[in-house]
Amino acid sequence: MDEPERFAPIRFGPITVDPPVVLAPMAGVTDAPFRRLAASFGGGLFVNQMVTARALLEGHAASWQLTRFHPEEPVRSLQLYGTDPEHLGEAVRLLIDRNLVDHIDLNLGCPAPKVTRAGGGAALPFKRSLLRRVLEAATNAARSASGGTVPVTVKFRLGIDDDHLTFLDTGRIAAEAGVAGMALHARTALQHYAPSARWDRIAELVQAVDGVPVLGNGDVFSGEDACRMIRTTGCAGVVVGRGCLGRPWLFSDLERSLHGRPADPPPALGAVSDTIREHVRLIVAWEPGRTLAGFRKHLAWYLKGYPVGGEVRRRAGLVETPDDVEVLLSELDPALVPTVDPASVIRSHSGPLRRVALPDGWLDDPDSDVVLEPASEAFVSGG
Repeated sequence: MDEPERFAPIRFGPITVDPPVVLAPMAGVTDAPFRRLAASFGGGLFVNQMVTARALLEGHAASWQLTRFHPEEPVRSLQLYGTDPEHLGEAVRLLIDRNLVDHIDLNLGCPAPKVTRAGGGAALPFKRSLLRRVLEAATNAARSASGGTVPVTVKFRLGIDDDHLTFLDTGRIAAEAGVAGMALHARTALQHYAPSARWDRIAELVQAVDGVPVLGNGDVFSGEDACRMIRTTGCAGVVVGRGCLGRPWLFSDLERSLHGRPADPPPALGAVSDTIREHVRLIVAWEPGRTLAGFRKHLAWYLKGYPVGGEVRRRAGLVETPDDVEVLLSELDPALVPTVDPASVIRSHSGPLRRVALPDGWLDDPDSDVVLEPASEAFVSGG
């Protein structure tokens, strides 16, 4: 009898990621309560929300709040964004000198107009000289400040659009800059989150940057999806974003599948309700007195695929307190099971962008050296 397939862990410097799964940083989602909840279901690397380098240097209070980690998090992983090499390097050193992080991920994939319009996120890799300076500033700062104990990784997209693909150049430059790993979201900025991710491009990147772990991102909604992506592309692991929204138990599915065990069936509504209660408990413990207005989107995601009715969904969009949530849950039938596969339900963003917002003349010459206005990126922490 054949042994079940088990996929190897990833190493980013001194950090071992087993199973080879990374939670993608998502604005307003991957806060400490959500990270702790997700980690309770399975292993992996759980990345905090994006923080802007310039905002940290200016002492922006809300941005510094985003650098907080739960004391039980074994790896403090933070995504950092910046377009000015000097400021990015300063922010990396500051985070390490204050002993606030164990791992830094660089955002080169955000398609949000307020980010790309300033030349950041998914726009930045088109300018190869700037890209190299940004990556070298971060990796050199991390190496000198930590002695190599805080690895730097990078996450990026295929490019701006199909006429301006940059992922292979980005991967090679990142490898030369000394990143510990890289993740490719296999869509362009223009495609946003649709159509299907192009996994064949992940395979191309794996071949182009031999020796540096490449993770694939895009359309991983189940453990079998993760196994299939690794098998077909040769990537070292997967990055999961939208697939875990309202489904933190996906990390159990991923761990079981990647370790060669069968995944569990989708939970009945009673088990979902217990997870919702635990999520609320974590929120209240993390920020006592906080309103649950920001939790409403999570509650809507949890209920997707279950036949709870329109009135329940409407009320879920109005909850403000833990008591409101408990009253709602007490009225649900715990035996309900999904009427559609929850993994197939679209959550959060979908569809392509109409255009990618870029600085004037950005696409004229990929080798022109540019200096961006740092003030334009000061307050986009959190995405």
